[in-house]
Amino acid sequence: MHSDTTATEEPAAARGAVAIITNRRGELLLHLRDDLPAIAWPAHWSLLGGGCDPGEDPATAIVRELDEEAGLTAASLTELGEIRDEHGSGQIITFFAARWDGDETRLPLSEGVKLQFFAPEHLDILTIPPFIRDGINRYLAARPS
Repeated sequence: MHSDTTATEEPAAARGAVAIITNRRGELLLHLRDDLPAIAWPAHWSLLGGGCDPGEDPATAIVRELDEEAGLTAASLTELGEIRDEHGSGQIITFFAARWDGDETRLPLSEGVKLQFFAPEHLDILTIPPFIRDGINRYLAARPS
């Protein structure tokens, strides 16, 4: 009997990118997601970002997503690391950090309900996806005081 020993290649995990955007006061820009059953984490506060298009790397995706979702151009995007969204989309999400000091209420939001800056000490009362909260907590712990 002949057995096939050819290994099958696993499909690449879906990828995405999000940005932790802070202002000069150290507040974080969060995005209230739509309350739609077809999306991951409906009605949760999250970070701006989204999935990578086929062949697109996370650094390119986050620049595109910030522009598409909020008309936002953030200077000096810094890659922080990756976390898998275990309980939502299953994507491997690359976290980026950037600073932006504009008025979030003037951004042309094309997805979601609203954008708002929050002081880190107020994040505990918000409904935030666990992997996003983990990424934010890692960022805050590593940030110089």
